Amino acid sequence: MAYSVILHLVGEASVLGEIEELPKPADTIITLTNPRLRDGKDIHYLEQNVVKVIWPLAKVTLIEVLESEEEENLIGFVRE
Repeated sequence: MAYSVILHLVGEASVLGEIEELPKPADTIITLTNPRLRDGKDIHYLEQNVVKVIWPLAKVTLIEVLESEEEENLIGFVRE
């Protein structure tokens, strides 16, 4: 199951993408698929045909895990 995440990088704009599994405590890198800026634009320092990027976790300050569409549909507000 792929997770949609936002990576907050040291000294750079936040990057949105997908990862196959969440990093474990012993991991030193993170592989992000379909990297893009939060507004959907291309990242200026990557080539246009790049589909995967490997970042060292030392450059990542925070990882936000976004809920999937499936999770959104599981629990909803109920009005009586």
